[in-house]
Amino acid sequence: MLFQDLGLSDNVLQAINELGYEKPTPIQEKSIPIVLMGRDVLGSAQTGTGKTASFTLPMIDILDSGRAKARMPRSLILTPTRELAAQIAESFTGFCKYQKLTMALLIGGVSFNEQEAALDKGVDVLIATPGRLLDHVERGKVMLRDVKVLVIDEADRMMDMGFIPDVERITGLLPKIRQTLFYSATLDEQMHKIAAKFVINPKIIEIAAPAATADTVDQFVVMTSPKAKRETLRDLINQENVANAVIFCNRKRDIATLRSSLERHGLDALALHGDMTQSARNDALNKFKLGEARMLVASDVAARGLDIEGLSHVFNFDVPINPEDYVHRIGRTGRAGRSGRAFTLVAGKDDGEGIAAIEKMIGKNIDRADVNGKVTPAKETGAKETGDKKSGAKETGAKETPAKGTRAKKSKPEESRSTPKDTERKSKSGKPRTRGEKQHKGELPAPKDATGDSFKNTDHVPAFLR
Repeated sequence: MLFQDLGLSDNVLQAINELGYEKPTPIQEKSIPIVLMGRDVLGSAQTGTGKTASFTLPMIDILDSGRAKARMPRSLILTPTRELAAQIAESFTGFCKYQKLTMALLIGGVSFNEQEAALDKGVDVLIATPGRLLDHVERGKVMLRDVKVLVIDEADRMMDMGFIPDVERITGLLPKIRQTLFYSATLDEQMHKIAAKFVINPKIIEIAAPAATADTVDQFVVMTSPKAKRETLRDLINQENVANAVIFCNRKRDIATLRSSLERHGLDALALHGDMTQSARNDALNKFKLGEARMLVASDVAARGLDIEGLSHVFNFDVPINPEDYVHRIGRTGRAGRSGRAFTLVAGKDDGEGIAAIEKMIGKNIDRADVNGKVTPAKETGAKETGDKKSGAKETGAKETPAKGTRAKKSKPEESRSTPKDTERKSKSGKPRTRGEKQHKGELPAPKDATGDSFKNTDHVPAFLR
């Protein structure tokens, strides 16, 4: 199926074509016709599956007729984080090329006056985080009684960060007759109960698979020690000839320290974490996307929803505290069917237990590697490294990866309304999120290839892993 078959207008199709996209992803193929019909949607899909375009494209056509009044937006998109809001705004900007729709972004870290000026001009599409939107509502600067379409994106993340009461308060200010599009990474019983507060007789669309990692990402565990972690990371970066990479840390205080360490050793790096101002975050992201630095040292919350074109590597300097965060982290690379590589540093018993939990969740064991060039396929790894029982993969239900010699196989939240700073919060549900179906060539969003070698076969495996 092509975009021409989904009922989109010629103007939208022209914008899609000029951006180089031809074939819709599964979530787009199933959602766009339903949204154009005006029906509520309850969708399950992960970042990277083209979910954003599945609602932005039809919304453009829905809103094409009509005109917004001052301080009365015609549609509202709620997101849990600033970064996701900015990403959605970027999507609208690209696809609205031939429509005269106005848009405003209400997020923390940006001047109220600037946002109020945009609202005063009339807004067709209002993209906001719950806290900042309520701030404007309480100041009498925005009225929501003209909203025709409501989108609640990453509802599971909203729940994790305690934003659902704010969302309920916001929807109480909207017209009863409206179209609501509700998206979550998972649609368990709890999420269905939450969704029932917002949607009426929705079309349920699920494009999520059990928590798994993409086959396009080569994954490795690297054993090290707490004292040698930084040196191990530097050795990996140098040996891998990294084009660009995101390096994840569990603690914000470690991000600045690691970044400084990399800089001292001649590796250009930028920091991204929740305590940075919005302008500082934007500056770091822009510089990274433009290639002014190869490394972005980030926290989980700050990097949530990031879509970096052609990211070649992900390094987990720390084993993630929650196994599901591992899937989100390494999902930054190997997107849209492209190759990517992910390395996780393990330094101690606790890290080993964390890797065992990750392997159980993703359903397979991860190859071991070291900076001396030796790779041990997953089926040959023992229980000592992971802290698992000797039977390992069988008892966890993980699939064993067949060995091929010793060569590597290809295989922030929105800020509190009372403070300008971001705070990281852990998942309340404790349930792993699922990954969406991988995209194929030409699907939305389909970033360009990385500038570095994608290592599509073992002939391209760097010397350090041969």
